[in-house]
Amino acid sequence: MTRRLALVSGHFPPSNLVGAQRARLWSRYLPEFGWEPVVVTGDPAEYEERPDPDLERLVAPGLRVVHARTMSTRPVRLVGDIGIRSFWGCYRALAKMAKVREIDFVMVTIPSNFLAPVGRLVHLRHGLPFGIDYQDPWVNRWTGSEKPFSRAWASNKLAEILEPWSVRDAALITGMAPGYVAGMLERNPKVATQSELAYMPMGTAPEDYALVRNLGRAPFLFDPADGRFHMIYAGALLPAGFVVLDAFLAGLRILRERAPQVAGRLAVHFVGTGSSPDDPQGHRVLPRARAAGVEEMVDEHPHRIGYVDTLNHLMHSGAVLVLGSTEPHYTPSKVFQAMLSERPVFALLHRDSTAVAMIRSAHVGEVLTLTEDAMPSPDVVATSLQAFIERPAYDAASVDRSVFDGYSARESTRLFAEALDRACARGGP
Repeated sequence: MTRRLALVSGHFPPSNLVGAQRARLWSRYLPEFGWEPVVVTGDPAEYEERPDPDLERLVAPGLRVVHARTMSTRPVRLVGDIGIRSFWGCYRALAKMAKVREIDFVMVTIPSNFLAPVGRLVHLRHGLPFGIDYQDPWVNRWTGSEKPFSRAWASNKLAEILEPWSVRDAALITGMAPGYVAGMLERNPKVATQSELAYMPMGTAPEDYALVRNLGRAPFLFDPADGRFHMIYAGALLPAGFVVLDAFLAGLRILRERAPQVAGRLAVHFVGTGSSPDDPQGHRVLPRARAAGVEEMVDEHPHRIGYVDTLNHLMHSGAVLVLGSTEPHYTPSKVFQAMLSERPVFALLHRDSTAVAMIRSAHVGEVLTLTEDAMPSPDVVATSLQAFIERPAYDAASVDRSVFDGYSARESTRLFAEALDRACARGGP
């Protein structure tokens, strides 16, 4: 028997934010495992970020998408978070479907964190089981959150109030990895015994790259035929990731001193790393590269480019750079894009990140590990980089593609569907 799932996500294609990808990938494969999805999301006309129309080509054909009414930021921007602005609209859409039993389960994927309470509201009003998927921890000690009455402080205090209420009575809690929900379970021990718990990564989607290859576009950030070794990092930098960035930049400086000819060939591109997704002047990498003395080796495109364009640039690069953070739980979703790009991967990751085993077991590149207290030394980074650049061209035949199956979006969805089945069996619809 096919059951019906409402997937609630603040952003969905044509949104270019990473938070839109979880619902997009799950909704593609869920019908294979006995679940018919409907996506409930904000109104794309009210997104503040630049949309990526090409991304809509990657949505499963025939998928039902409900665009809930969303408060506008024009002409006056009272609040920016899409979860707050679309909360009432999402609730009304879910309540309408629940009332006539069009859905059997409500799953909210966060961020936006402020959408999380909508699942329990529908549960209390209509009795439907619900779950929350953690793409990031909700309550977190971000930089600035310790300053009383600051924006980060207020957001964290609100999270401490909302999270316990939102997770109470949840039939299912999922996350990218156990570390993403560990703090919540410590603060809310009853959830660990009352809820089904399951973990699955974002996963790789070969279909995404197939579309990009068929488009046949040329990259616009660099010329892959200019004789240089173009390494690209695409995605945001987390507060706990800047120390990792600094370790990489320090390695670039030693590489230039030790092997100037090799360093002269290297061009490292950072894309979407700025202070705002749409601010072309919001550089955060270039000032640090300048301080490290390697500005001429680094190029930063601070605002985001489209997801399809991002994949295209990864495919045309000499290598893909992945930088993690000092948080053990963090598994960068960009790892999955990198693994399917058919380009070698150079990564600096926490030793406990699940991405370390992914990269090593698939033989797709080089990983240097770190801890909260110890970064790879500049010498180690430089030595590894030099060997990485001088090694022969990427050998696709050496890659263990069987490993990809275990980290695919389809496999992630299978695990999710099985968790949904178990949650329902414990007292579902």
